[in-house]
Amino acid sequence: MNDRPVLLSSAYFPPVQYMSLVASAGKVMIEREENYIKQTYRNRFYILSPNGILSLPVPVLEGSFHKTPIKDIRIDYSKRWQQVHLRGIYSSYRAAPYFEYLYDKVEKIISHNFTFLLDLNMASLMLLVEFTGIKADISYTENFEPVRKEGVDLRYFINPKKREMAQIFRYRNYIQVFSDRFPFMPGLSTLDLIFNTGPDAAVFLPEIVLPDYFK
Repeated sequence: MNDRPVLLSSAYFPPVQYMSLVASAGKVMIEREENYIKQTYRNRFYILSPNGILSLPVPVLEGSFHKTPIKDIRIDYSKRWQQVHLRGIYSSYRAAPYFEYLYDKVEKIISHNFTFLLDLNMASLMLLVEFTGIKADISYTENFEPVRKEGVDLRYFINPKKREMAQIFRYRNYIQVFSDRFPFMPGLSTLDLIFNTGPDAAVFLPEIVLPDYFK
Protein backbone atom coordinates (compact mmCIF):
# COMPACT_ATOMS: atom_id res chain seq x y z
CA MET A 1 0.00 0.00 0.00
CA ASN A 2 2.94 2.37 0.47
CA ASP A 3 2.88 3.59 -3.16
CA ARG A 4 -0.91 3.72 -3.54
CA PRO A 5 -3.22 6.51 -2.36
CA VAL A 6 -5.68 5.63 0.41
CA LEU A 7 -9.08 7.32 0.45
CA LEU A 8 -10.56 7.76 3.94
CA SER A 9 -13.52 9.52 5.47
CA SER A 10 -13.00 12.42 7.82
CA ALA A 11 -12.88 11.29 11.47
CA TYR A 12 -12.89 12.89 14.91
CA PHE A 13 -9.92 11.66 16.99
CA PRO A 14 -9.95 8.55 14.78
CA PRO A 15 -9.51 4.97 16.02
CA VAL A 16 -6.25 3.07 15.96
CA GLN A 17 -7.14 1.10 12.82
CA TYR A 18 -7.66 4.36 10.93
CA MET A 19 -4.23 5.55 12.05
CA SER A 20 -2.66 2.29 10.91
CA LEU A 21 -3.94 3.00 7.41
CA VAL A 22 -2.57 6.54 7.55
CA ALA A 23 0.81 5.25 8.72
CA SER A 24 1.00 2.64 5.95
CA ALA A 25 0.03 4.98 3.12
CA GLY A 26 2.33 7.17 1.09
CA LYS A 27 -0.60 9.46 0.34
CA VAL A 28 -3.92 9.90 2.17
CA MET A 29 -6.95 11.61 0.68
CA ILE A 30 -9.64 12.72 3.15
CA GLU A 31 -13.13 12.81 1.62
CA ARG A 32 -14.78 16.21 2.00
CA GLU A 33 -17.34 16.13 -0.82
CA GLU A 34 -19.47 13.18 0.33
CA ASN A 35 -22.86 13.70 1.95
CA TYR A 36 -22.60 13.57 5.72
CA ILE A 37 -23.30 10.20 7.35
CA LYS A 38 -24.57 10.09 10.93
CA GLN A 39 -23.42 7.77 13.73
CA THR A 40 -19.96 7.13 12.34
CA TYR A 41 -16.41 8.15 13.25
CA ARG A 42 -17.07 11.35 11.29
CA ASN A 43 -18.44 12.97 14.43
CA ARG A 44 -17.54 10.73 17.37
CA PHE A 45 -14.81 8.77 19.07
CA TYR A 46 -14.72 6.01 21.66
CA ILE A 47 -12.65 5.78 24.84
CA LEU A 48 -12.43 3.43 27.80
CA SER A 49 -14.07 5.02 30.83
CA PRO A 50 -14.41 3.73 34.41
CA ASN A 51 -17.78 2.28 33.33
CA GLY A 52 -16.66 0.75 30.05
CA ILE A 53 -16.59 2.03 26.48
CA LEU A 54 -17.82 5.62 26.18
CA SER A 55 -18.98 7.27 22.95
CA LEU A 56 -18.32 11.01 22.67
CA PRO A 57 -20.25 12.53 19.74
CA VAL A 58 -20.10 16.05 18.34
CA PRO A 59 -23.61 17.43 17.68
CA VAL A 60 -24.22 19.17 14.37
CA LEU A 61 -26.79 21.84 13.65
CA GLU A 62 -30.27 20.41 13.25
CA GLY A 63 -31.26 19.98 9.64
CA SER A 64 -27.74 20.60 8.31
CA PHE A 65 -26.95 16.99 7.53
CA HIS A 66 -29.64 16.03 4.99
CA LYS A 67 -27.80 15.52 1.70
CA THR A 68 -25.21 18.05 2.80
CA PRO A 69 -21.50 17.64 1.92
CA ILE A 70 -19.45 17.02 5.04
CA LYS A 71 -17.37 20.11 4.26
CA ASP A 72 -20.51 22.20 4.97
CA ILE A 73 -21.53 20.50 8.23
CA ARG A 74 -21.56 23.00 11.10
CA ILE A 75 -21.04 22.16 14.76
CA ASP A 76 -23.87 22.80 17.22
CA TYR A 77 -22.61 24.75 20.24
CA SER A 78 -26.01 25.06 21.90
CA LYS A 79 -25.17 21.75 23.60
CA ARG A 80 -22.36 21.51 26.17
CA TRP A 81 -20.55 18.74 24.31
CA GLN A 82 -17.09 20.25 24.80
CA GLN A 83 -17.39 20.08 28.57
CA VAL A 84 -18.75 16.53 28.34
CA HIS A 85 -15.85 15.40 26.16
CA LEU A 86 -13.18 17.00 28.34
CA ARG A 87 -14.75 15.66 31.51
CA GLY A 88 -14.94 12.18 29.99
CA ILE A 89 -11.32 12.27 28.89
CA TYR A 90 -10.13 13.63 32.23
CA SER A 91 -11.98 11.06 34.34
CA SER A 92 -10.86 8.23 32.06
CA TYR A 93 -7.17 9.07 31.61
CA ARG A 94 -5.97 11.27 34.47
CA ALA A 95 -4.19 8.20 35.90
CA ALA A 96 -2.69 7.22 32.52
CA PRO A 97 1.12 7.36 32.27
CA TYR A 98 1.15 10.03 29.56
CA PHE A 99 -1.87 12.11 30.55
CA GLU A 100 0.15 15.29 31.11
CA TYR A 101 2.05 14.64 27.88
CA LEU A 102 -1.09 15.05 25.78
CA TYR A 103 -4.08 16.44 27.63
CA ASP A 104 -3.40 20.18 27.27
CA LYS A 105 -3.22 19.94 23.47
CA VAL A 106 -6.35 17.80 23.30
CA GLU A 107 -8.14 20.30 25.51
CA LYS A 108 -7.06 23.16 23.25
CA ILE A 109 -8.53 21.48 20.16
CA ILE A 110 -11.82 20.51 21.80
CA SER A 111 -12.23 23.94 23.41
CA HIS A 112 -11.63 25.78 20.16
CA ASN A 113 -14.93 26.79 18.54
CA PHE A 114 -14.43 25.46 15.03
CA THR A 115 -17.35 26.39 12.79
CA PHE A 116 -17.14 23.28 10.64
CA LEU A 117 -16.85 19.66 11.71
CA LEU A 118 -14.28 19.01 8.99
CA ASP A 119 -11.86 21.51 10.53
CA LEU A 120 -12.23 20.02 14.01
CA ASN A 121 -11.59 16.57 12.58
CA MET A 122 -8.48 17.61 10.68
CA ALA A 123 -7.05 19.32 13.77
CA SER A 124 -7.62 16.15 15.79
CA LEU A 125 -6.03 13.98 13.10
CA MET A 126 -2.95 16.18 12.80
CA LEU A 127 -2.45 16.10 16.56
CA LEU A 128 -2.50 12.30 16.50
CA VAL A 129 -0.11 12.27 13.55
CA GLU A 130 2.25 14.52 15.50
CA PHE A 131 2.23 12.43 18.67
CA THR A 132 2.57 9.08 16.90
CA GLY A 133 5.35 10.36 14.64
CA ILE A 134 3.53 9.21 11.51
CA LYS A 135 4.85 10.56 8.21
CA ALA A 136 2.12 10.87 5.60
CA ASP A 137 1.02 13.19 2.81
CA ILE A 138 -2.52 14.12 3.87
CA SER A 139 -4.87 16.23 1.74
CA TYR A 140 -8.55 16.64 0.89
CA THR A 141 -10.42 15.37 -2.14
CA GLU A 142 -11.55 17.95 -4.69
CA ASN A 143 -14.43 15.99 -6.23
CA PHE A 144 -16.69 13.17 -5.08
CA GLU A 145 -15.97 9.82 -6.73
CA PRO A 146 -18.66 7.15 -6.19
CA VAL A 147 -16.20 4.35 -6.93
CA ARG A 148 -12.47 4.74 -6.59
CA LYS A 149 -10.72 3.45 -9.72
CA GLU A 150 -7.22 3.45 -8.29
CA GLY A 151 -5.70 3.19 -4.85
CA VAL A 152 -7.57 1.89 -1.80
CA ASP A 153 -11.05 3.24 -1.09
CA LEU A 154 -11.86 2.81 2.61
CA ARG A 155 -14.25 5.73 3.08
CA TYR A 156 -17.09 3.50 4.21
CA PHE A 157 -15.14 0.58 5.63
CA ILE A 158 -13.86 2.15 8.84
CA ASN A 159 -17.16 2.18 10.69
CA PRO A 160 -17.93 1.45 14.36
CA LYS A 161 -20.76 -0.87 13.30
CA LYS A 162 -18.80 -2.96 10.80
CA ARG A 163 -17.43 -6.27 11.98
CA GLU A 164 -15.57 -6.77 8.69
CA MET A 165 -12.71 -4.66 10.03
CA ALA A 166 -11.55 -7.73 11.95
CA GLN A 167 -10.57 -9.20 8.58
CA ILE A 168 -7.88 -6.64 7.89
CA PHE A 169 -6.53 -5.71 11.34
CA ARG A 170 -4.63 -7.68 13.94
CA TYR A 171 -4.71 -5.67 17.14
CA ARG A 172 -1.70 -5.35 19.43
CA ASN A 173 -2.51 -5.37 23.14
CA TYR A 174 -1.17 -2.67 25.42
CA ILE A 175 -1.88 -1.88 29.07
CA GLN A 176 -4.98 0.28 29.33
CA VAL A 177 -6.28 2.26 32.26
CA PHE A 178 -8.84 0.07 34.09
CA SER A 179 -7.19 -3.11 32.81
CA ASP A 180 -7.82 -4.44 36.31
CA ARG A 181 -11.57 -4.44 35.65
CA PHE A 182 -11.91 -4.84 31.86
CA PRO A 183 -10.26 -7.08 29.26
CA PHE A 184 -8.28 -5.36 26.52
CA MET A 185 -10.57 -3.18 24.42
CA PRO A 186 -9.39 -2.95 20.78
CA GLY A 187 -10.33 -0.32 18.22
CA LEU A 188 -10.69 2.69 20.52
CA SER A 189 -9.69 6.24 19.67
CA THR A 190 -5.96 6.68 19.17
CA LEU A 191 -6.17 8.96 22.21
CA ASP A 192 -6.48 5.82 24.33
CA LEU A 193 -3.30 4.43 22.80
CA ILE A 194 -1.29 7.61 23.27
CA PHE A 195 -2.43 8.30 26.83
CA ASN A 196 -1.33 4.77 27.75
CA THR A 197 1.83 4.28 25.67
CA GLY A 198 3.08 7.80 24.90
CA PRO A 199 5.95 8.01 22.40
CA ASP A 200 5.77 4.25 21.80
CA ALA A 201 2.24 4.51 20.40
CA ALA A 202 3.19 3.76 16.79
CA VAL A 203 4.60 0.38 17.85
CA PHE A 204 1.15 -0.66 19.08
CA LEU A 205 -0.88 0.38 16.05
CA PRO A 206 -2.78 -2.62 14.65
CA GLU A 207 -1.07 -4.73 12.03
CA ILE A 208 -2.82 -4.50 8.67
CA VAL A 209 -3.63 -7.86 7.11
CA LEU A 210 -5.37 -6.92 3.88
CA PRO A 211 -7.55 -9.42 2.01
CA ASP A 212 -6.84 -9.92 -1.70
CA TYR A 213 -9.30 -7.29 -2.93
CA PHE A 214 -7.32 -4.56 -1.19
CA LYS A 215 -3.92 -5.65 -2.58
